[in-house]
Amino acid sequence: MTIDKEQKHVERQQKLKEKVDERIAAAQTEQGVFQVITGNGKGKSTSGFGTVARCVGHGQKAAVVQFIKGGWECGERNLLEQVGVPFSVMKTGFTWETQNREADTKAAQETWQAAKQYLADESINLVLLDELTYMVTYDYIDLQEVLDALKNRPQMQSVIVTGRAAHRELTELADTVSEVRNVKHAFEAGVKAQKGFDF
Repeated sequence: MTIDKEQKHVERQQKLKEKVDERIAAAQTEQGVFQVITGNGKGKSTSGFGTVARCVGHGQKAAVVQFIKGGWECGERNLLEQVGVPFSVMKTGFTWETQNREADTKAAQETWQAAKQYLADESINLVLLDELTYMVTYDYIDLQEVLDALKNRPQMQSVIVTGRAAHRELTELADTVSEVRNVKHAFEAGVKAQKGFDF
């Protein structure tokens, strides 16, 4: 790299640093963060669990509520329960397998009661509501009840909601919204879900 290019690089990086430093200085609000991870791509739950691991790694307390996938073995659950992370799991599994609206609604409501307890517990730093968006879409859980619980949670508690087609009111309430886009998926090419990678 020539001296001229090096100087220009230093100047660009210095300007970038100044902008970043300004934004960091301006971000003074201390509160829990509500994040929605939605979209049709793979990795929404995995991302949520990564944040749970980060939280626990800092010696903080997390809780997980799993809707939809409760019938599957879950590597994250196997690991995180060993370090004291409480899980509430909707045991019915995928709704397209049960095809029983009454049973699914009852299971969703029971699981939601546990979620509400976590969302009211000041000692819990992070709550993951995995696949909650489906429960709202299918009208198993009332949207307004979800919004109220999120709005009234302890000030420093963070929450992550995952699942496809997040309701507009959830994304509007959220502080951070991430959309996972599906570019390519092994399953579409006939590759079976792999233990340790997909679940």
